[in-house]
Amino acid sequence: MSSEWTDRRMLSSPPATSPAPPHVPQTMTSDLHHVTMETFWREVRSIEEEVDGEEEEEEEDLDEVESEEAWLMEAGLSSLITSSLSEEVPAPAEVLSTLTRQQAATVKRRLDNYKETLKTRNRQPIRDVRDVFTEPDDELAERCPPPTSPRAESPPSRYHTTTKTIRRKTHRVRSTLPTFVFEDQLPEHPSSPTHTLSPTRTHSLSVSWSKQADWLLRDSPYSEGVADHRRGGTCPDCLRFHGTDGGDMPFVPVAPFQGLVSADDLSSCDLTRLGFISHIELSTFLLALGVQSKRPRPPRRKTRDTGVFAVPLNSLLENDKKKFPDIKVPVVFQKLLCTLEHTGLQTEGILRVPGSAARLKYLRGELDRCCGEFDWSAVRQVEAAGLLKLFIRELPTPLLTHTHLSTYRSVLGVSSVVHQVQALQLLSLLLPEENRETLRALLAFLRKVVSHQDQNRMSLWNVSMVMAPNLFSYSQCGNKHSIAKQREEMEEAVGGAHLLRLMITHQDLLWTVPSFLLSQVRQMNQASNQKQFDLTKAKRRLLRRTNDRNQITELCAGVIRVQAPLHTKVSMAIQLDGQMRAKDIITRFECDHSSSVQHLYEVGGNICERRLHPDCLLLDVYRVNPRCDWLIKP
Repeated sequence: MSSEWTDRRMLSSPPATSPAPPHVPQTMTSDLHHVTMETFWREVRSIEEEVDGEEEEEEEDLDEVESEEAWLMEAGLSSLITSSLSEEVPAPAEVLSTLTRQQAATVKRRLDNYKETLKTRNRQPIRDVRDVFTEPDDELAERCPPPTSPRAESPPSRYHTTTKTIRRKTHRVRSTLPTFVFEDQLPEHPSSPTHTLSPTRTHSLSVSWSKQADWLLRDSPYSEGVADHRRGGTCPDCLRFHGTDGGDMPFVPVAPFQGLVSADDLSSCDLTRLGFISHIELSTFLLALGVQSKRPRPPRRKTRDTGVFAVPLNSLLENDKKKFPDIKVPVVFQKLLCTLEHTGLQTEGILRVPGSAARLKYLRGELDRCCGEFDWSAVRQVEAAGLLKLFIRELPTPLLTHTHLSTYRSVLGVSSVVHQVQALQLLSLLLPEENRETLRALLAFLRKVVSHQDQNRMSLWNVSMVMAPNLFSYSQCGNKHSIAKQREEMEEAVGGAHLLRLMITHQDLLWTVPSFLLSQVRQMNQASNQKQFDLTKAKRRLLRRTNDRNQITELCAGVIRVQAPLHTKVSMAIQLDGQMRAKDIITRFECDHSSSVQHLYEVGGNICERRLHPDCLLLDVYRVNPRCDWLIKP
């Protein structure tokens, strides 16, 4: 360990002897570089001491068939490769009908690669019928030469003929996909409004336009605006947003009245469909940027059903919801963050200074034994920091998940900060809800730590370097590794810190659903509703009679009926205008008796359920979804 630690100290020297990794700001001084690398290796050494003696499973990539099969399943297209259908997974036509040309081309490429790879893997057992009656033994062939005939060709010719036959069969299988989606020769959206706002988004803004994340308002996907990167050029976003700050200055979020939605404002059904589209768009986006990643096989990690550490997040939440039904982040995680916020934000070296290993071991045992009755007042800030990092490291499934961890690393291959932020945003939308909400709480806390850097001496880069080894899995480097290998691992470490720095800086954008994704979710819901409500004339007549009895008058254009079953006024017809917001509707209802905060929801139509921001302009929502219901509830 001592020689290894010496080698790492050598690697943490200033940039004159250690090349800086790509896409990391070059404005840092040598002393700062040295200090941050010392911080990183100290954290890594602390982690290695905890796992000393445990055998680490080598990371292994999935083979191509498994990788493509997993990709298609995560895109909601599992029925293309299996005959089973699930109620939670939409029909392939519903997904494919919402895709752009580039997104559809990505699906086609994945499906073709899956079938070609599957055919290649299964090619060995396939034998031509003529091979059954052909003696492969060379000696028998010499003693008994076959008669001259057109069929008596050389083995390579028979092999080629067999392969050609299989390919014709493969093409017949591919025809099950909608042919109008997979047109290879279609132009790549020459007239797409890639760099213009939606017609309904013409409101004036009071913030600086040069750094505002207005790409969230575009109707075209990210993947359609980066063709210049593939040709070695620079896209308009790069020219517009790149500066000398290296990504330390956050992009300004767009105003809430412009109709954007946060991921936690959508129902679980809409989030599932959002995940399918985000998954396809992320792969298309990275491919357009020339970035690819291999998916590793999830390692085997110990999982516990009781306690706090090494327990899955969903298990912790399931237990916590028995006392707190609306909780989204595990109680123990919130307690650790609150302890650090109350006692440690101004403490020098917070998160960097390690606590006593024996004390941490004792506190861990106490938390596992009796978390509900644990005395948090006896925990010092250095111990809370150690427990926080230990909790993150020992999650059976990493906070960033096994599925997406390699994709996070591949984002470093993107040469533009704005496109890195866009890729991180798509990745954040793909995380399971419990992982996303826990990561959200962690990033909010880390931003508070950085905001007190004048007192605690923990800059944004220091915080990123000390937390990166806990979020991104780190391969231990033994003495058998060369200096070059350790140097490569150091660059990966700095790359992980760079990603975490971007996530802390631009965290307000990570949970926001871009307009084009929400539009594709609406299209998918519309296609699903069209199929479900394909009723006979008799059923439609019956529904019409029922609606006539329940609804007194037909509402005029621009008039909505808001339902508030928990209030004194249970229903009200309201005429919309261009300035009416969600909070204006809520104030019209009597809600004094309600102790919880009330929200206006958009329900039905081309959305399952969406909670509207108080400043959301309702006329824009009405134009996009005129057949929805409006509901006020907590």
